[in-house]
Amino acid sequence: MLFTKKETGFLFFLCIIVQVNLSAVQTELDLFTILPEDKIPEKGKILISEPFLPDTFFNRSIVYLTDHTTEGSVGFILNKKLDIKVKDAISGFDSCDDYLNMGGPVAPDTLHYLHTAGEIIPKSVNVDGNIFWGGDIEVIKSLIAFEKIDKSKIRFFLGYSGWSAGQLDRELKENSWVIARIRSDIVMNNRGNDTWKMVLRSLKNKYRIWADFPESPDMN
Repeated sequence: MLFTKKETGFLFFLCIIVQVNLSAVQTELDLFTILPEDKIPEKGKILISEPFLPDTFFNRSIVYLTDHTTEGSVGFILNKKLDIKVKDAISGFDSCDDYLNMGGPVAPDTLHYLHTAGEIIPKSVNVDGNIFWGGDIEVIKSLIAFEKIDKSKIRFFLGYSGWSAGQLDRELKENSWVIARIRSDIVMNNRGNDTWKMVLRSLKNKYRIWADFPESPDMN
């Protein structure tokens, strides 16, 4: 079949539109395809959820990994502050005005804590650098009661985030999380809902654009 010059021009124009649309789709897919080097979990690193992760607990969350082995992983959500103070929920912390944080969906009635006072809190487990996990709770109560530890050096969580063997690896294959490392002061002191966006914008890679995505893809 022979086409007129006008028909040929129109077909050429349609081909360009299709190519542009395919390119746009590929670009969008690339934004959600997490690179292999950004999928390596280690204790002391953070998990940053992808923008539209359909999970009540982990939607737009930052999770600090305190342990990662072949047997599973443990971490604490950094940006889900609860509207309840430590002193109002936990006995023995009468002078602690700091707010509790939701650590995750596992064992929500248990207390956990991260701190940077491992040298004075016995039984603390070093996670990475100057950040420690756990320790003698009676010593912690005493330090707080006598104002020997600043609230910027310790934060409390109810519950924790846990993954069984292979579970986190499966989620990483599904591009649910990008993994990064952040400064200890961000781990200890950034607790609001804007932390997810703030951390993403601090990255020097393609994921930083996630911070500008609407909370629902339907709003785009």
